[in-house]
Amino acid sequence: MANRPAPALLLRDGDRDQLEGWLRSRSLGSGLAKRARMILLAADGVGNREIAQRVGASPTTVIQWRSRYEERGLPGLEDRERSGRPRSLDHRAIVAETLKPPPKKLGVTHWSSRLLAQRLKVSNSSIARAWRAYGIKPWKAESF
Repeated sequence: MANRPAPALLLRDGDRDQLEGWLRSRSLGSGLAKRARMILLAADGVGNREIAQRVGASPTTVIQWRSRYEERGLPGLEDRERSGRPRSLDHRAIVAETLKPPPKKLGVTHWSSRLLAQRLKVSNSSIARAWRAYGIKPWKAESF
């Protein structure tokens, strides 16, 4: 006996317009757009395997997103908080230290990511990430 295809997903009021807007949006992440497409195809009565082929996912993933939409609606399609250790570096502390002038003994006029990393005992890429997040460019003394 063959498996029966899943019935068409019933969308809540106004959700179709919102999901189609997510598909057209250039500012949303691709994952959210992919989930929106899965839900719209499911609402149109397309089977889970066909949806999986069209969007490049596994049938299990399609079933998971269908059930999350049925349970929670559109908020169920958004990413959950990720597990793992929280950030231990405080970007504000890095920025505050950047605003202080470097010691005279270093013989420099502004901090480099490597010098500040040595002083704070963190990686220079962490310093660069913090600077990028806050738009800080210490090497541009006039505009900084």
